[in-house]
Amino acid sequence: MSKFFKCLSLVVLLGLLSAFCLGCGDKKENAADSDQQQEKQTYTVAFEATFAPFEFRDEKSGEFTGFDIDLIKAIGEVEGFDVELKEMGFDGIVTSVNTGNIDLGVSGLSITEERLKEVDFSIPYCQSGLTVVVRANEKQIKSAEDLKGKKIAVQIGTTGADYAKGIQGSRVTDFDQVTDALMEVKNGGADAMINDDPVNLYYVGKNKKDYKIVGEKIQSEYYGIAVKKGNSELLDKINDGLKKLKENGEYTKIYKKWLGVEPPEFLPGEENA
Repeated sequence: MSKFFKCLSLVVLLGLLSAFCLGCGDKKENAADSDQQQEKQTYTVAFEATFAPFEFRDEKSGEFTGFDIDLIKAIGEVEGFDVELKEMGFDGIVTSVNTGNIDLGVSGLSITEERLKEVDFSIPYCQSGLTVVVRANEKQIKSAEDLKGKKIAVQIGTTGADYAKGIQGSRVTDFDQVTDALMEVKNGGADAMINDDPVNLYYVGKNKKDYKIVGEKIQSEYYGIAVKKGNSELLDKINDGLKKLKENGEYTKIYKKWLGVEPPEFLPGEENA
């Protein structure tokens, strides 16, 4: 065999070996990518979609949107997991998380002693409180003190419902959705509604001719993300994600987008997370 053909054979052989090695490298990279995709966890997230601006269905797109929706998606992005949104009645969220049918409850859930008996909560991510909504032309009811013996509409399973039922002589009607409770007030079936202040501000702001808020906040509350009791792995992910969002500025963007103001610099419990 001539030197020319020997050299040519060597070049061809080296080319084949290079292609083979490159092919193996590609396969390894593709396999690694595939493994990462398979390992990415998906968590189910329960919410009730009439609790604007925290969670509601956009009238134009039909998609679920709001503060809580943006927040949990952003946490998933920084922590490397996906979320599957599950709409359900508000009064069933804590129970579904408690039984393990749902991984996360993200629906403006106030952290209360009663709920802490059933689920664990993340560090607080928003401060709320209860306020009273009445018809725009209401003259007699000026604060929660004036609700004794009155008909009060509430959303079932909320802290507003608990508070209303403790008012002397009150006649409380539970509704599945905030919008139904508001309609009861508008139509005269109830004298007032008690619910979370940010939600009241949102709906009253859009319907000033029908409603107004009276009095001061009744009590301060803090929203947290609910996980199954004892699931420390998932709870750590959520807390870590919240801290990362605060550090990178994304939390502030979400807060200002939906609530229109700067978030507080500190909320109770953050130092222990």
